[in-house]
Parts: sequence; structure tokens; C-alpha cells
Amino acid sequence: MFNTKKKLFALMALMLGFFPLGAMAESPYPNRPLRMVIPWPPGQATDLVGRVIAMKLTQLLGVQVVADNRAGAGGMIGTDIVAKAAPDGYTLLAASSGPVTINPLFQKVPYNAERDLSPVANAGISPYLLTTMPTFPVKDIQELIALLKANPGKYSYASSGTGATGHLVVEYFNNSLGIKGTHVPYKGAIPALTDVMSGQVVYITETVAASMPFVRSGKLRAFGISLDRPSSLAPGIPPISVAANLPGFNAAAWIGVMVSAGTPKPLVNKLTAAVDRALKLPEVLDRLNAVGLEPDYQNAVQMAQLLKDQTKRFSQIIQQSHIKID
Repeated sequence: MFNTKKKLFALMALMLGFFPLGAMAESPYPNRPLRMVIPWPPGQATDLVGRVIAMKLTQLLGVQVVADNRAGAGGMIGTDIVAKAAPDGYTLLAASSGPVTINPLFQKVPYNAERDLSPVANAGISPYLLTTMPTFPVKDIQELIALLKANPGKYSYASSGTGATGHLVVEYFNNSLGIKGTHVPYKGAIPALTDVMSGQVVYITETVAASMPFVRSGKLRAFGISLDRPSSLAPGIPPISVAANLPGFNAAAWIGVMVSAGTPKPLVNKLTAAVDRALKLPEVLDRLNAVGLEPDYQNAVQMAQLLKDQTKRFSQIIQQSHIKID
């Protein structure tokens, strides 16, 4: 039903002048305010990134881009709003891994992200750190791996919740090395990290934003970062792919901009170009770094491939680890 409406809208848009058709041509896009739907509450990382992009798009496009928080259901309520919006380029989504990539792998959602949403541009990625308490008796990641492999099921690992991105990343690490541990899920990153710091749970992979303050204060010891390259967010911490000799190991959450599928390509291209310009501004890059996001601009085509790669990787992790959400 919604796809049929979108197709009819796109056809009408073409006929009415989104593209210059002689006397029927309208004012160039955009000619009225845009809405950036943020499917999370204020203060969350996607909210902070979405707001700074909306502010810069306001300056670059010459019309107001209004941030509109529509939180709930793990980001699925706001995401569904954009998935079902008119494909006219006036409703944007501050999109992120959870509701777009991961949630649909675990449960029925009211939208089909691949069918109902179109990428505009990726803004950044959120890497994860592998950490333990500082006094855990290993000197490097190789010794940690050897100890975990030699004692299947003995040592525990924490996550911010079953099915959370951090849970999938730690399972990715375990599966890649044949490690068998005991999963201890928590309701959030901070309680999980707190129990790792106290030694109640042995290890965790959690976001740089959540982990790095404790690494700097000496309350956690970092063994590697989940990207396939070093990160300025975590200076001196090697990629897990290098330190653990796991070529190709690469995992992160992402935050970007999407629109309703069927939005005319010239409009998407204009939005993509504006996001590209915004992400070159020092104040935007500083804001991304401040929320623990590695700037990672990717245009619409590149972002589409990123989403496919992530869906494939996380699907494999879920299947290999037999993860289910009750």
C-alpha cells in the first residue's frame, strides 16, 4: 500500500515539476522547511549528530531543517515515520545501526529498511573497545586470547543487553577466535562496564564513547579497537585485526541520513552534497569526535553498500551465536 502511494507520488512529482519541464517547472528544491526525524530522545548520540547536521543543512540549503525527536521502541517509531513519509525530500531521518540494521534481524518491524528507506550519506561510525579490569593477569591481547581459549566457558563477558551492537561485536570477536565464554547481559553500558571494572565480569566490547573515559582514568585496560584501522578517538590502542591477528575484523555502529524510498534522485543528490559539505566543517568534525563518533562520510551509493555489508555480517554473528531476544 505504502509503496504504491510512493510510486504515485513520485510520478506526480515528476509531472508537476520537480524536474524542469518548461512552463510547469516549480521553484527549485528545497523551497520550504525540512524535518529531520530523530528516533531517539534528546542527548543520545544519534540526537546530537542529527541536530548538528540539521543545523548545518539549514545554513547550506537556505531553508530551516527542524529537528523532530520521535523516540520509542528502540528507534523504530521515528524510523517508521520516515519510511512511510511522502518521498518528496522534505522528511529526513537521523538513521543509525539499531533500528535500520540490527532490530530487523531480531524481530518483526513495521518497515522494510531496504525497501522503504534510501541512503543519503553516512556521517560517522562508532567503534568499540575490547577491555578488562586493569589487574586482569595478562599482558596483551594474545595472552588474553590464549587464556580464554584454554578455559572454555570459564570466563564471562558483559554486554549492554542481548542483541545490542556491543553484544554482537563481542560475539564476533569470540566466534572469530573459537572462544567460548559466558554471556552476562546488562541493562545499559554503564552497569556492564562497572562490573567489568570490579572484576565481576572479565571482558567486554563497548563503544569508545562509553569506555574511553574509564581507560583514561585507569579503571579499564584496553586491548584493541574494533575498526580495521587505528582511531584518533583511542590513541595508542591497536586495531583488534592487527593485535589479535584477525585480518578483516571490522565492526562499528553507524549514524547517517536517510530519506523515504522513491525520493527523486536529483533531490537525494542535493542532500548528499550538502551533508558532504557539512562534514568538512571543523565544528561538525569536533562535535562528532565529542560524542565518540569517527567521521566517516560516505555518499548514498557507498552507504548503501555499508548497510548491506553490516546486515550480512551481523546476520552471520546472530546465526553462529544462536542469539535470540525473548
